[in-house]
Amino acid sequence: MAEQGTIDRVYDHNEIELKWQKRWDENEALYRADPNSSATKYYVVEMLPYPSGRLHMGHVRNYSIGDALARYMWMRGYNVQHPMGWDAFGLPAENAAIQRGMHPLNWTVTNIAEMKRQMKRMGFAYDWDLEIATCRPEYYRWNQWFFLKMLERGLAYRKRATLNWCPECGTVLANEQVVDGCCWRHETTPVEQRAMEQWFWKSPTTQTNC
Repeated sequence: MAEQGTIDRVYDHNEIELKWQKRWDENEALYRADPNSSATKYYVVEMLPYPSGRLHMGHVRNYSIGDALARYMWMRGYNVQHPMGWDAFGLPAENAAIQRGMHPLNWTVTNIAEMKRQMKRMGFAYDWDLEIATCRPEYYRWNQWFFLKMLERGLAYRKRATLNWCPECGTVLANEQVVDGCCWRHETTPVEQRAMEQWFWKSPTTQTNC
């Protein structure tokens, strides 16, 4: 028999969490912003994850912070919009798919489904009606449209410049992706400096024909 004032059974996190997650899933409007609300609007968006596999603890840390902020602002009476999506377009996805003998779209979509399942299991408060994936034509068609408009107005131009190149990835890297002179994905592969032709943007304030 349990002593007075103590819990007489073990906390079953699966039972409790699955019970409430089922309840949340049944209420589709639970985490939606109210378009008719007069409350102050508040927008929370974390960096969209790259669907390269499964969520790891770095993801959990990042998205727990955003989730806590969104919930805090809801509790303070704000009309919060908290979307989620996937940074899912680029050569790394193709390279990973080739290594596994899969089509890049199948590899990416499979990873998105698993990462979304994990996020739901952790109870993050996203409005999934706002979900986007940058590899979908209905998303990137607008990237292409913006680029063409900039090109038409003389804001986009090409020239050669020095870039960080990872020979193993077969693509360029941002400065933040170079760690101690090596690729962040291939820690023993030295990054090369290559002069390559690329696109640049002009400042619109310097244009007289825009």
